[in-house]
Amino acid sequence: MVNGLEREGAFAMFSDDELREFSGVKRVGDYVEVTCGCTSRRFGDAVGRLRVFVNGCLEITCDCTPGCEEGLSLSLSIYLNGVFTFHTCASWSFGSLNMSFFDVLMLDKLTPAAFEKHSGRETARKWKNNVWVIVNGEKVPLFKTVLLKYYNQVSKSANGSQNGRACHRDEFVRCTKCNKERRFRLRTKEECRFHHDAVADANWQCSDLPYDKITCDDEEERASRRVYKGCTRSPTCKGCTSCVCFGCDICRFSDCSCQTCTDFTRNAKD
Repeated sequence: MVNGLEREGAFAMFSDDELREFSGVKRVGDYVEVTCGCTSRRFGDAVGRLRVFVNGCLEITCDCTPGCEEGLSLSLSIYLNGVFTFHTCASWSFGSLNMSFFDVLMLDKLTPAAFEKHSGRETARKWKNNVWVIVNGEKVPLFKTVLLKYYNQVSKSANGSQNGRACHRDEFVRCTKCNKERRFRLRTKEECRFHHDAVADANWQCSDLPYDKITCDDEEERASRRVYKGCTRSPTCKGCTSCVCFGCDICRFSDCSCQTCTDFTRNAKD
């Protein structure tokens, strides 16, 4: 199921009729993007963009508020001076947040559970109910839409099979030149290949990162952010059956000659 979707891409995920009334719809490569948000009584609406990937993964990017033209506006809990401080849709420069550009770059990529928590929602841990999308001008909880169709299918498969996976969590690779760790997102087969090749490269450096233009001069992502690895069950998960994969068609490659991929390909044929 997932492999077929990987080949067909975002245009095969949902029909035009299914997405017609959604706000902010974009079909890009291997995912569909729509406008989303989460409402807190105290802080109001935290608005973002939900990406639904062909492999069932969900990712939210926080957005600036309409009309915000100064600095960066984030509806997030920012780790500042050792204390989690909530800033709702307020404009801040990188310097005033005491954060590097790389920290901010990684801050806005969240699982729905992490987005719900950082929005300040009072009744967290129910992201399917609390994270909403706009359908025909109305806020509609995610669980009432078609957007969770593939997430639910992959999750069901993961619960019924030891090898099933709802998602691959983010991983880090250390630069051999500056000794800084860099994040790799593993949402698609292409991203998994980037990470796979980086781990195998004994001389991997920051400049080899294919999708983020980072050099050894850029600061390392803060430890407080590295704990967020994209698990769909828990934002700070240290490893569980939902996000730790021991081999699948997405993260193993038939054209790779390493022992891990060779063994997986051979076993898959048997």
